[in-house]
Amino acid sequence: MNDTINTIALNACLDAGHFIHFQCGKEVHSYSLAELDRRAGVLAACLLELGVRVGDRVGILGQNRVEWVILELAILKLGGVTAGFEPGRFAPQELVQRYGLKLLFGEGLTTGGPILDIELAWKWSERPDAQPARVPLHRGYDLADIFALRFTSGSTGKPKGLEVTVGSVNSSLAAVTQMFGHGEGDNILVFVPLGCSLQQRYWIYSAFVNGHDASISNYDDWLTTAALTSPTVVMGVPRFYEDVKAQIERSGVRVQDLQERRRVIQQLLGGRIRYLWTGSAPASRAVLDFFNDCGVPLYEGYGLTETCIVAKNCPGSFRVGSVGRVLPDKTIRFDKDGVLIVGSKIPLNSRYTWCNPGDNEKMFLPTAEIRTQDLGHVDEDGFLYIHGRVDDIVVMNSGLNVLVREIEEEIRRHRQVHECVLFGQGKPFLTAIISAAEGGIDGASLAAHLATWNRRCHPEQRVNAAVIVPGRFSIDNGLLTTQHKPVRKKIHACVEQELGAVYAQAQQGILQPEQVLILEGAVQ
Repeated sequence: MNDTINTIALNACLDAGHFIHFQCGKEVHSYSLAELDRRAGVLAACLLELGVRVGDRVGILGQNRVEWVILELAILKLGGVTAGFEPGRFAPQELVQRYGLKLLFGEGLTTGGPILDIELAWKWSERPDAQPARVPLHRGYDLADIFALRFTSGSTGKPKGLEVTVGSVNSSLAAVTQMFGHGEGDNILVFVPLGCSLQQRYWIYSAFVNGHDASISNYDDWLTTAALTSPTVVMGVPRFYEDVKAQIERSGVRVQDLQERRRVIQQLLGGRIRYLWTGSAPASRAVLDFFNDCGVPLYEGYGLTETCIVAKNCPGSFRVGSVGRVLPDKTIRFDKDGVLIVGSKIPLNSRYTWCNPGDNEKMFLPTAEIRTQDLGHVDEDGFLYIHGRVDDIVVMNSGLNVLVREIEEEIRRHRQVHECVLFGQGKPFLTAIISAAEGGIDGASLAAHLATWNRRCHPEQRVNAAVIVPGRFSIDNGLLTTQHKPVRKKIHACVEQELGAVYAQAQQGILQPEQVLILEGAVQ
């Protein structure tokens, strides 16, 4: 197993031939790995002056930017612990106190005490009177040492927090490198916030260890970044690929012509795509087929915050619809309820450090395995399939269980549907809550789409009504998590009155079984 973290922490990088590219407005700034490492060494010396020592926690609160990278590199050189946070969720002083931070760097923060403006990191890294701290500055991390804090992507309340072991990340990166062969000639594009996704930072580590480029942007800038930096690999959540598919279809491209579709996808993403990678949430079969059918591989994988990468499709081991074969350092089994249990040779951790009472017992087994809350199966060739979460099961008033993920995916096939969440716990039929795609939804067309589904599905899977909300579900309005997963309970609550009206009409006999009712709702 490669010791990725200590390679970065204990050695000076002299690679001037590979770069990390950062989106900055409409321009891209590129810095060699050697320059970033040198700046991180200068910054490490500055952090030493501020009292940062081995094991100290340093927080970073901000969007993806160059300061993020040099701060984390400097923290690794000091043997510290990086705590990345999603912007806009918490007061800085609260973060310092709750997580025991030595320092906290953030965007636009008033400097005082342990709280510092993140722009200081870049200014300090170019001090003319400063020299990079001599490496190594510490003895190195042991495999069981903590080097990062990782948080769940919940949209409300305080996220659960894990302390991440060095060995777990080394193991995952070694497996991924063997599967995909990242190296010379590659340029990996990442745009999921570094503060809320440790896995996105893996590709920065990989650049320094395996010798390749990386491009970093924020979600809204991905198109410009791809056009200017020509990535070979894109790491994106399914929503990103859904947006790419919708943009191409709206453009009038002959998507039935596979060569033309491939050409347009490549052109949109910079022209050098080797493969695409998705995870964090389920990808629909329609999206997977859109890319794979025309020769632009989109590999789906599976993992949790608590497990890191569990399974992954890759070149030579690929089955559309599955999430791939299980990585060598992972084990899986299913409990008596069909719930997937994941074990790791080197666990990320065996408990949350910060959580509510009962959270640890719900997730972590005494064996250090993880009860994922996901349902699935493994086929005869060892490919893992995920059917949905335990929370995705709706129990109808008939007592029948309905797994709603497949139905939601079917409804999203309608081009005017941006997102769909089903409701029906204890009810006689399902109701779809739908956010409209750009341009809105034609009610008659949607009703016809649902009626087509109802004619071929099982009775308990019927969708007899839909509530259309005018705005999109988003991270900003709290209806999507940072991993772009819908927050079901909150979405249900937003249209509580409209849902009540649907079932009242059914009870009064106004809504007949063969009808499809369409109501307008509003996201509060």
